Amino acid sequence: MSGMDSADADTPRIRWLFAGQLGSLFDDGGPILLVEAKSLIAGRPIHRAKAHLLLSAIRHRARELGDRVEYLRVDTYDEALEARAGDARSLEVIDPTSWAARRYVRRVGASILPSRGFVTTEDEFRAWADARKPGSRLLLEDFYRATRERTGLLMEGEHPAGGHWNYDPDNRASPPKNAVTLGLPEPWWPTEDDIDEEVRHDLDRWQADGSVTLVGGDGPRRFAVTEAEANAALDDFVESRLGDFGPFEDATLTGDWTMAHSLLSAPLNLGLLDPRVVVERVAAEYTSGGAPLPSVEGFVRQIAGWRDWVWHLYWYLGEDYAVSHNALAATTPLPQAFWELDPAAIEENCLHHAIDGVSEHGWAHHIQRLMVLGNWALQRGYDPKELNDWFIDMFVDGTPWVMPANVVGMSQHADGGIVATKPYASGGAYIDRMTDFCHGCRFSPKKRLGEDACPFTAGYWAFLDRNEERLSRNHRMAQPLAGLRGLSDREAVVAQEKERASW
Repeated sequence: MSGMDSADADTPRIRWLFAGQLGSLFDDGGPILLVEAKSLIAGRPIHRAKAHLLLSAIRHRARELGDRVEYLRVDTYDEALEARAGDARSLEVIDPTSWAARRYVRRVGASILPSRGFVTTEDEFRAWADARKPGSRLLLEDFYRATRERTGLLMEGEHPAGGHWNYDPDNRASPPKNAVTLGLPEPWWPTEDDIDEEVRHDLDRWQADGSVTLVGGDGPRRFAVTEAEANAALDDFVESRLGDFGPFEDATLTGDWTMAHSLLSAPLNLGLLDPRVVVERVAAEYTSGGAPLPSVEGFVRQIAGWRDWVWHLYWYLGEDYAVSHNALAATTPLPQAFWELDPAAIEENCLHHAIDGVSEHGWAHHIQRLMVLGNWALQRGYDPKELNDWFIDMFVDGTPWVMPANVVGMSQHADGGIVATKPYASGGAYIDRMTDFCHGCRFSPKKRLGEDACPFTAGYWAFLDRNEERLSRNHRMAQPLAGLRGLSDREAVVAQEKERASW
C-alpha cells in the first residue's frame, strides 16, 4: 500500500527510519532521515532503561550514518515535518511496526515499502493463512512447521531434524538444587560511551522539568544499541549459553537474572539483527555439533515461530484487539507496586523478585512474565488493556506489536481462546518446582488457607471459582474445575482471597 501517486514516482527519495529499523537490514544506501521525537517516551510512565535504550540507539545510528543522515530532535513527528517545510512526498518508509505509525505515514503522504525484520513476510503469512480451511484456527504450531518447511530451518529433507518438530519435553528442567546461579560466564555487556552519558543527562533534565515520567533504574546499560553490539551479544550467547538454554529455558534462580537466555529481544526489536540470519546461525550450531538439538530448536521456535507469529497476529487480529477483548471480565486496576515498580510493597518472594528485576533491568525472561507476573494478574483479575500497556512501557523489548497476543491473548486469556486454548493459571507448586523463590518465603506453596497460605496457590482456586461459568465450556479446563468442585474448603479460600491484604 503506497501513500504516493504514480506521478510522484520519480521524486528523489529520503529513507525515513523509525526506532525499530536501526540496523543495516533497513538501509539500502542513499540519504536517511532519523527523527528523535520526545513524544516517543512522553505522555505516560515509562521505564528509564527503556527510554535510555531508545534514545541511545537512535543517536548511535545517527553517528554511524555521518553525513548521510538528516537527524532531527523534536517533540513530535509533526514538528519534524514542519522543519522540512511540511513536505513528506520525498520521504519513503519501510512500513513501520504499529497501527498508529502506519496510519501516520500514509496520512502525510510518504511512499511505503514492504515491512522487513521477520523470517516470514506479511505476504507469505497471508498466503499461508488464506490457504487454511475456513474456520480453522491460526495455530502457532502449524505456522511454525510451515515456516520450517518453507525455509529449510532444522530440516533433513522433508522431515524435521531429529524426527520431532518440537523438543519442549526436553526443555523443562527445574533449576539445579541448592544452586545460586547456573554457573555460566557473565554475559557480554556493552560499554557505555559519551552518547549514553548525554542521554542520561537529558533524561535527568526532562524528568526534572516534568516533560517525561520515568520509573525504574537506568544503568549500566545492558542491552545492545548498535549492530556491532548486537552481534557481539549474539556471538556470546552462541558460545557460552546456547547449550544450556534449552534445558533451563523455563527455570529461574534468585541470584541469576539472565540464566541462559540470549538477551537479544531488545536489539531484535530495534532492528539491529536480521532474525533470519540469527536463526540460521543458531541452527548451524546443531549441524556442526556445537549445541544440542533441544536447545537449538527451542531458540529457533522462539524467533522464527513465536516472534513472527505474534507480529503477524498483530495485523491479522486488528487494531482494536488489545482493547476490545475481556472475556474474563477482568477490571481490577494495576496496583501502585506495579506502576511504581516497588518490590518493597510485596512480601511473596516470586513476585517481589520479578518486580525488582523489572525495576532494575526493564526485563524478565518469559516464564517470569507468564507464570509469575502474568499468572498473578490473571488470578487477581487485573484489567488486560492496562496490563498490556504496562508491559509495553516497563520492558526494554516492549512494543505495541509484541504485547497484545502475548499479554491479552496468551497470558490473560482475555480473547477467550483465540491465541491460547486455556488460561495460563497455576498455583504455587509450579513456581516451587521451576524456581528457588519459595525457599525462605513466608508463604507456603502447599497451603491454600491460613496466614501462610500462598497467594498463588489460594489465588488459583479463587480464580477458578470466579470464572467457573466462563470456563465451563473449555474441555481443557474440565479437570481443574472438577478439582474446584471437590474442594472441601472452597468457600473459605475464596473468602480469604477476597479479603487478602498482604501479598
